[in-house]
Amino acid sequence: MAAGNNRRGRQTVRDMILSMVAVMGVALVAYLTIPHGSGGDGVRVVDYSAAVASAKRAAPYPILAPQGLSDQWRATSVSYQIDPNGHAGWHLGFVTPDGKYAAIEQSNEPKADLVNTVVSGAAPDGSATIAGQDWTRYQGDRYRGLTVATGSATTLVTGSASYQELDELAQALKP
Repeated sequence: MAAGNNRRGRQTVRDMILSMVAVMGVALVAYLTIPHGSGGDGVRVVDYSAAVASAKRAAPYPILAPQGLSDQWRATSVSYQIDPNGHAGWHLGFVTPDGKYAAIEQSNEPKADLVNTVVSGAAPDGSATIAGQDWTRYQGDRYRGLTVATGSATTLVTGSASYQELDELAQALKP
């Protein structure tokens, strides 16, 4: 009788091992076939070249977009729209090399309205000369910004990025 129990014990262990191998095989197939993250930082980069071209045709002012930024500046959002008051708004958002947020906002709405809408709690914070133009700095509750008015448009470079990175983005803006 002891020999019979021993055979059943070996049979049970063998069955458990085969079951574990089968489960691991199914898990491996699932892992290899089901899409999963690439281990990146989750930033979804957008190509804004077509949006720039379209906005340049539609806008009543010269649209500015950066040229010559490093690949560490990753565009994440872009839009051009007309608000209910008829103001044309251009937006281009980035994740900066330091992992912060920076954006270009352009509009033909009054400068104070644009600044107060985008930089909540904005207070003047000095000025900077960038590419030969005098920009006004603002510090808000969450964001800071640089603004300059040219013709009928106000350009606001804003975000949680440092003034150094905002200056770099403003320096890269070209029509």
